[in-house]
Amino acid sequence: MKILTGNSNRPLAEAISAYLNLPLTKASIRRFSDMEVFVEIHENVRGEDVFLIQPTSFPTNDNLMELLVTIDALKRGSARRITAVVPYYGYARQDRKSGPRTPISAKLVANLITTAGADRVLTIDLHANQIQGFFDIPTDNLIAAPVFAKDIKERYGSNPLTIVSPDVGGVVRARSIAKRLDADLAIIDKRRERAGVSEVMNIIGSIEGQNCILIDDIVDSAGTLCNAAVALKEAGAASVSAYITHGVLSGGAVARVTASPLEELVTTDSIQATEAVRVAHNMRQISIAPLLGEAITRIAEEQSVSYLFD
Repeated sequence: MKILTGNSNRPLAEAISAYLNLPLTKASIRRFSDMEVFVEIHENVRGEDVFLIQPTSFPTNDNLMELLVTIDALKRGSARRITAVVPYYGYARQDRKSGPRTPISAKLVANLITTAGADRVLTIDLHANQIQGFFDIPTDNLIAAPVFAKDIKERYGSNPLTIVSPDVGGVVRARSIAKRLDADLAIIDKRRERAGVSEVMNIIGSIEGQNCILIDDIVDSAGTLCNAAVALKEAGAASVSAYITHGVLSGGAVARVTASPLEELVTTDSIQATEAVRVAHNMRQISIAPLLGEAITRIAEEQSVSYLFD
């Protein structure tokens, strides 16, 4: 077995390498002057079971091309099996036609990864579970729920907890964590009465005096998350925190979070933290390296991965 990383999130790859006690395969992934991607693998991979770690986070298109070109290099190097480990799957939010003449880009990216030569995909918390069906190769979609539940238990102990879904679409994810923690569940129903009028947030469930924890898969601009935190505090929540798998945090998201009522925003390291995230007083990352490392071991040894969902 060999593990290889692109440039998207080297710290995560190094953490997985340390967990597996297996050095990263030596390779050069660089750019020509016109920004073309060039890959050269400096170790023999013939007949090897190779795991390529490369989230397709910002800059999404560059990191996606790195993934595709590196898969091609491994394929032409006669690797026995190539598993694309994509902790954050870019374009996942484009999983359906949102209007006339719009693309389903999540399916297009799945086709690109398959055509490049990947034999398997390992990812975590896809924006929509049906994206697994976009691939014609085996796809393991891990969940961050066990990692989040463990951290929440350590920090909150027996304090009264309510798990909150920031929208109706995320109820299944929030309910999964609420069940693990034996906590109550609340849902925020967002409605825009008419164009130009701000959203009205209706909270379904009792949250007064509770420590509320918002659960979601992606935080991008953080506008919805911060508005939800304000609504929960106004409704009488004792505290509001958030656990989000993928911290995209584009634009002014970090400033928005630091100025919000959120006591803490916790993300995984599926996307490498920027300097702004690292210094923010109410933001931190927890590692999914052990989760991914265990999944890689089980795939390599042809064992069940479903154990990791418990």
